Amino acid sequence: MDLTIAAPFTLPCGAVLKNRLAKAAMTEGLGDPLNRATARHQKLYQRWAEGGAGMLLTGNVQIDRRHLERPGNVALDGAQSSEALEALRAFARAGTVNGTHLWMQISHAGRQTPVSVNAAPLAPSAVRLEMPGGQFGMPRAMTEAQILDVIARFAHAATLARETGFTGVQIHAAHGYLLSEFLSPDVNRRSDAWGGSLENRARLLIETVRATRRNVGADFPISVKLNSADFQRGGFSHEDAITVATWLDKEGVDLLEVSGGTYEQPRLTGRDDLTLHPEKAETRRQSTIAREAYFLDYAADIRRAVKMPLMVTGGFRSAEGMNAALKAGATDIIGIARPLCADPMCLAKLLDGTISVLPGYEQTLRLGPGILGPSSSLALIKGLNGWGQQGWFCLQLLRMGDGLDPDLQMGVFKAFRRYTAHEKDAAQKLVR
Repeated sequence: MDLTIAAPFTLPCGAVLKNRLAKAAMTEGLGDPLNRATARHQKLYQRWAEGGAGMLLTGNVQIDRRHLERPGNVALDGAQSSEALEALRAFARAGTVNGTHLWMQISHAGRQTPVSVNAAPLAPSAVRLEMPGGQFGMPRAMTEAQILDVIARFAHAATLARETGFTGVQIHAAHGYLLSEFLSPDVNRRSDAWGGSLENRARLLIETVRATRRNVGADFPISVKLNSADFQRGGFSHEDAITVATWLDKEGVDLLEVSGGTYEQPRLTGRDDLTLHPEKAETRRQSTIAREAYFLDYAADIRRAVKMPLMVTGGFRSAEGMNAALKAGATDIIGIARPLCADPMCLAKLLDGTISVLPGYEQTLRLGPGILGPSSSLALIKGLNGWGQQGWFCLQLLRMGDGLDPDLQMGVFKAFRRYTAHEKDAAQKLVR
């Protein structure tokens, strides 16, 4: 049988995905002021489920309302009301139509919690995230009791996911959120059993996987999202990632998603020019920059060390490139994200041959010096490009949550302003 994106895939736990295409996690911002799921999640995810993917990953569902990635996150914090549970069930029903798997990505934002949510969030150590604009406060180093509480919260959220109809979970240990922070020696400066050696820095992630498995059972898919590297000197290295992947393999993880970067080094977007600290940055390999997928070569290194299935997200655009990656054995599942913001049916079109290349708008969403004036600094233009693009894609999700089609004519500068206003309004409405 010729291995293509249309081929089904059986996970180690026995669950079967109908094809090799997964909608990767993207933050939605559709939660209500109490961080509950809403009818907007139902509209958005039913549209995606009807769009051909074998599996959909939700955006960050937080395990602690005090540590949100943005005000509009869904959060499963302690006991849930009957209304909140029914909203989750409706979300799950919508996202599993058409034989689609819907996995809940569970996360803790750690020091990447914005000040509009928490001015002093928890983190492995009191190491501040240096971002412009004072977006993030000085974090507090966690006590051991708080670390153990985080483990219990992850397991609790996974239990609620299964009970309300989600068909799997993904533990988010990438992109500089809390579990990723513990893995990084640049952020985790502890000298106790949760810091120092790589084994100690990975302890929180491994214990979280174990607690989650105990709660959901052997037949429920558990995925982990892991950086192939932080791409920051002194951070979580590619060699570290390979070692941690071998430990996760022994824990029976069903799918490892390979990604990379943090807020400070946003390699997950494929942009090596948006780094905020170039003096600390490490670039991606030229061999992987030249390919469609941002992290495929790094995944190939991990593949040689583990047996568990892999998923690679970021940069895939053509059916030819996806099929070649599957046939080479570098990945088992192809993760697609931003193209689904512009065309929610693009994966179905890719599968039936209507299109051979996914839509891509990143190259056209660019500000130039003229829009801001000739004296505008290159750093300002780059920053607005990056955050403006982020806002453009997020606003498309908000539109689809309202039952509207994506607005492909929206300019990046307008998107930046609208997105900023939306986040400010959501923070003001958040019930503390």
